[in-house]
Amino acid sequence: MQFEVWAPQAERVTLHCDGATRALERDPCRAGWWVGSARARDGSRYGFALDDGPVLPDPRSRRQPDGPDGLSAVVDQDRFVWFNDWAGRDLSGAVLYELHVGTYTRDGTLDAAAERLEHLVDLGVTHVELMPLCPMPGRHGWGYDGVAPWAVHEPYGGPEALKRFVDKAHGLGLGVVLDVVHNHLGPSGNHLAAYGPYFTDTRHTPWGDAVNLDEAGSDGVRDYFVGSALAWLRDYRLDGLRLDAVHELHDRRALPFLEELSAAVDGLAADLGRPLFLIGESDLADPRLITPRQEGGLGLHAQWNDDVHHAVHAAVTGERQGYYGDFAREPVAAVAKTLTHGFFHDGTYSTFRGRHHGRPLDRTRTPGTRLVAYTQTHDQVGNRAQGDRLAATVSPGLLACAATLVLTGPFTPMLFMGEEWAASTPWQYFTDHTDPALADAVRKGRRREFAAHGWAEEDVPDPQDPATRERSCLDWAERESGDHARVLAWYRELIALRRARADLRDPDMAAVKVAHDEQARWIAYRRGDLRVAVNLSGTAVSIPLGRPVLDVLAAWEPVSPPGADGLLVVPAESCVVAVAP
Repeated sequence: MQFEVWAPQAERVTLHCDGATRALERDPCRAGWWVGSARARDGSRYGFALDDGPVLPDPRSRRQPDGPDGLSAVVDQDRFVWFNDWAGRDLSGAVLYELHVGTYTRDGTLDAAAERLEHLVDLGVTHVELMPLCPMPGRHGWGYDGVAPWAVHEPYGGPEALKRFVDKAHGLGLGVVLDVVHNHLGPSGNHLAAYGPYFTDTRHTPWGDAVNLDEAGSDGVRDYFVGSALAWLRDYRLDGLRLDAVHELHDRRALPFLEELSAAVDGLAADLGRPLFLIGESDLADPRLITPRQEGGLGLHAQWNDDVHHAVHAAVTGERQGYYGDFAREPVAAVAKTLTHGFFHDGTYSTFRGRHHGRPLDRTRTPGTRLVAYTQTHDQVGNRAQGDRLAATVSPGLLACAATLVLTGPFTPMLFMGEEWAASTPWQYFTDHTDPALADAVRKGRRREFAAHGWAEEDVPDPQDPATRERSCLDWAERESGDHARVLAWYRELIALRRARADLRDPDMAAVKVAHDEQARWIAYRRGDLRVAVNLSGTAVSIPLGRPVLDVLAAWEPVSPPGADGLLVVPAESCVVAVAP
């Protein structure tokens, strides 16, 4: 078997495989690469020693059976037998579902999660978006402090479990998206710096030194992350990748890393004959991220749009702290703007940032499907002090209103696991660091962060306490009863309407016509022949829909059709979808 590793600063590289050693040779055709062959098979343990140093795992390891610091294991990708042919599924008409493997079930494995996929089919979801799967310290964590970005976390089941998950999902008609992290690696088990100039101390991120994308040696670093992305899509038959916090990819090169990555993914899609896509998470409100490369953009296929979340959250909860302050001054108007223009901050002044922020979207060439909208995500729930979901704050009626605003809008909607039945379980920040000093630092840092916002230390869950993860696991039994069952039925109804009615899938933001009343707290909008009316207030309101004859397709509370004056009386904290017959 051929082994290779990029180690441009090493003078000697030794392969250690199944107890045997072999000196590697420089590759004459590729600067910085070392190559050699050795007897190996699927499961063989191996690592590399640089300049007679300790044996380290392979940076491109596909499997870490003993965790990030252990030896790598050979993975024979051709060993797995795929049962389901898959033509692919793009983002047209998609409904995404963000899922964390470690808390979707109490077992916390990919195989256990796969046993719950029929629920998503019944719900009407089209794509499962898995949170990061790379190896991390211990057993449980969010995944954003992972290392070895070519491998699958062993406690989740390793590489073959991911293939089983994807194969089953595809057999059920579900696409699979994976969240990947290119902007940093976790602090524990990260051995990349020993191999080469993967990081730079000239720029910094919230997690430490930035990944080196534009300084000396950055060609090899970019190749590393592009190769990782293509490997996930190719070897595991994934349909797309979600790229974490791309605004923290510091890059001054004429050809930006993201443009290079999107071109490589489009090339792979052409080679495989099936659609592939990239979804970026960005805080910049910059349309260039999702503008096609041929039009001067970076060419990502979609991006998370926090502006929709912030506007809807401020409107239904009344919260004003932090970044919600920009949206809370006129929250209903903020919802109206995002429904029709995508970004709320499109060059406007942001009080939270103390400066102007964002840039307008060109609605004539930017379809709404390129913006992913949601009322909850792992970030927006888990980064609250107690990980409380929206269901812990507002009534079932307001939950239904929030869901309606997202699922009947012009964007690609996404749900966060459990929101569809108003899950009562929180989703808290948890870690399992094996380094006691790092564990203590994370614990103290988390409490210090929220103490600055008025929280008592004892009220902030300990990330290292196993009970924190346990509390965050979904309770599947509760979806069958009471308000949980009612909310679940509403989500199913809305998603079914979206699938059945082409007007609700129309991505033209300019075609969305909105009326609203800030004081009365209602908003209504037109989606082709459909009318959507949402009452966020505590009393019934009369909403002018402009059509005296409408058939009600769905309503959270019972309503009568509009009268001859075109007024629809919508009960308190309720919502209606109607159509012109």
